[in-house]
Amino acid sequence: MPRRRRPTLRSVSRGALALLLVAAGAGHLTWGRRGYRIVVPGWATRLLHTDKDAIVVASGAVEMVLGVALIALPAERRRIGAAIAAFFVAVFPGNVHQWRTGRPAPGLNTDRSRFIRLFLQPPLIAWAWWSTRRR
Repeated sequence: MPRRRRPTLRSVSRGALALLLVAAGAGHLTWGRRGYRIVVPGWATRLLHTDKDAIVVASGAVEMVLGVALIALPAERRRIGAAIAAFFVAVFPGNVHQWRTGRPAPGLNTDRSRFIRLFLQPPLIAWAWWSTRRR
């Protein structure tokens, strides 16, 4: 009878990251959709030639696809991890915009929480990178 491998810290971490991405993406598409439009800077709508709602929907869809791909495509794990890290870098200007303007969004209703959120981005990037690399 073959021996079953126990999940490693990296694989559990990847699963948690995938769950976080899918949940965050679902929030962007449902209950938080309206509130997250506040986070989108005006320059992003001009650059992308679209409106804030489309950016929120697209970012939510990307989060969900990345989360599902992280689990469903193990052979592409490293590339998906790099894409997740790049996504976290790409949305950082929205977090800065939200902090600078002092506008509330779901779960970020105080200046303090918006400021702390800025410091969570580097650990998210590191998490995506670390959890998708080999030892």
